[in-house]
Amino acid sequence: MPREIWPQPVLDLLATGDSRPVFEDGDQVITAVEMSGLIRRIASGLRAAGIGPGAGVALNLGVHAHAFAATIAAFAVGARVSGLRPGLTAEQLASLLSRDDALLIDDARVTELAATPDDGTPLVAAGRPRDIARIIYTSGSTGNPKGCAQTYAAMSSAWAPYPDRWPPAIADLAPRLQRYLVFGSLSSQVMLEYGILALAAGGVLVVARRPIFPDALVETRATASVITVGKLNQLVRDQRANPADLSTLRALVVSGSPLDADRLTEALDVLGPVVFHGYGQTETGMIAMLTPDEMLTGPATRTTVGRPPTVTALSLRDGELYVRTPSQAQCYWNAPAESAEVFVDGWVRTRDLASLDDDGYLSLSGRTRDVIIVQATLVYAGPIERVLATDPAVAEAYVISRPDETTGEAVHAYVVPSAVPDPHRLRELVRARLGETSVPQTITVIDRVPVAPSGKPDKGALLHMR
Repeated sequence: MPREIWPQPVLDLLATGDSRPVFEDGDQVITAVEMSGLIRRIASGLRAAGIGPGAGVALNLGVHAHAFAATIAAFAVGARVSGLRPGLTAEQLASLLSRDDALLIDDARVTELAATPDDGTPLVAAGRPRDIARIIYTSGSTGNPKGCAQTYAAMSSAWAPYPDRWPPAIADLAPRLQRYLVFGSLSSQVMLEYGILALAAGGVLVVARRPIFPDALVETRATASVITVGKLNQLVRDQRANPADLSTLRALVVSGSPLDADRLTEALDVLGPVVFHGYGQTETGMIAMLTPDEMLTGPATRTTVGRPPTVTALSLRDGELYVRTPSQAQCYWNAPAESAEVFVDGWVRTRDLASLDDDGYLSLSGRTRDVIIVQATLVYAGPIERVLATDPAVAEAYVISRPDETTGEAVHAYVVPSAVPDPHRLRELVRARLGETSVPQTITVIDRVPVAPSGKPDKGALLHMR
């Protein structure tokens, strides 16, 4: 059982941090005591609005001090917190809000909450262990996002705010997060987790107004950030062509797509020993991490995603990896059928094919599902194929993945026509239904789809067609 309920360690850290800077946004520097006061006022405003244990809060916020404070305050009052990721279509946003009876907090509303007088209520974490603490929505590429539901007990079992719980890879990473660059959404699972780790290690969160690498790293003098495979590849190319001063950089945590061993070697050569290769899922949190020191032991290690911490259990079943982590989700929100497919007897099906070597290093060899990872976002082929096939000019549609230096992986579509397809119209159709990340980079017209000996479409053969 957790020693204390989330986010009590964060509340305590900020309440006792006095004048230590914890958040920097351009010229604005927020100290620990100021952030603690901001959280108290927002928590007072939430309670005045009837938000307490079991109530829902949906955060649709930018990246600023009020957004961080609102995230922690919502947890502090025991709410069920949903972070709405940037880039949702209007249809997806409406669907999420209709499925969850939640108070929507946007940038205007959080400003009002921050102006609430402190009601004097002790700021003690009010979450109930079995209540849902957080709903983390997946990409929505299946049509509408799935919400991974995580309890307060699970969040309270996490390692980030507790130095004595840090696995070896995290203990190596944490001191490097003295100036942790934040962008996108502060309620995102990865951004928040490493943000809390940075604060627990004595660091400060710094805002990137233009999250473009390497400019954002240089302008903020960041020591660390999260980065996707595509952005890492671009950073390496930029540094080769026109090196920027990255002398402050000590850690880049690569998440999302698998990172090719050759690309990893090149990144080490160009950027130095600053790359951490993380592997995890929305449903599980971090599963394993490979550190720079481990990467430098030899090329074989770079083909792996590192060693899981001792608190993570692994099970290989016909080559498919099942995992159990202390802070994993327990189900998909209001989706029992989908939950039953993934959450099995306390284990989470990763739907990734994997193997373990004699030293405990985990390697990934493929997927059991037809999925493409675009800029760290899961994109499913099936929904794209179904959307394309709704166009009158398309008789059949097939979608595959190819490696891409900009996005990690990219969507490529093949269509068998019933008339003359308009590629622009097809892309706009996918964009409107499923969002930008699902839009095919190329659409190729073919006479017929190749078939395997089984008689089923052979998508592997499409890889060799241009």
